[in-house]
Amino acid sequence: MGKVIAIANQKGGVGKTTTAINLGASLAVLEFRTLIIDADPQANATSGVGLDPKAIKTSIYECIIDDVDPKGIIISTNTPNLDLIPAHIDLVGAEIEMINLPNRERMMKKVTSKLAEDYDFIIIDCSPSLGLITVNALTAADSVIVPVQCEYFALEGLGKLLNTIKIVQSRLNPELDIEGILLTMYDGRLRLSKQVAEEVKAHFQQMVFDTMITRNTRLSEAPSFGESIIMFDATSTGAVNYLNLAREILQNNNLTKLNQQEENNVIHEN
Repeated sequence: MGKVIAIANQKGGVGKTTTAINLGASLAVLEFRTLIIDADPQANATSGVGLDPKAIKTSIYECIIDDVDPKGIIISTNTPNLDLIPAHIDLVGAEIEMINLPNRERMMKKVTSKLAEDYDFIIIDCSPSLGLITVNALTAADSVIVPVQCEYFALEGLGKLLNTIKIVQSRLNPELDIEGILLTMYDGRLRLSKQVAEEVKAHFQQMVFDTMITRNTRLSEAPSFGESIIMFDATSTGAVNYLNLAREILQNNNLTKLNQQEENNVIHEN
């Protein structure tokens, strides 16, 4: 069964889509079958892997509203082992259409349950809101990554998001875990970045990933070429950051290619 990870924060511009694309690509190049679900009407994850959202005829919207089989709309990206279910601007109206549907908070869960056997990881890129689509993503997810930018007002609204997560845990998805809080846009030259990082770590301690995503020009340029940073410039700081994040997640989930039991077996066999 693949692990479903939602990437959520109602604040815009914190690096959700950047993280969805580049964490997905990093897991993929580490030979884990990975799917990105673009659950944001802006469709930035879709364009960020080189697709034109305007040319998309069938998207996650049809899967949620019309019960279209998600396996039929999966698109392969130019990164081996990385696939995408695209988004379209139509998704902006999905929340209104879902209001009267039974089990409206579990529509995304129906989608991911059909795909879990085919992937090691399913990453859901959420929109910058705490609306019904984001609640759907949290209900479908095994865990959530919360990107937080190392800038002023970094903690603004974070309490509201964590409260929403608690509500989802208590009412809809008791198995939902916080995978971690990810510090993004870190600039070690700036005192403010260091202060924000220290404050977030002091507040949330073990919930914060050791890996931080530093400001990197190549990382900012990659989406305009429709590529992940791994494919665009594998030697860049951004690529190294996201590969390190992928490895940290794998380690935290005991999913390294050679786990402790396998190591013991190898030692015993030798």
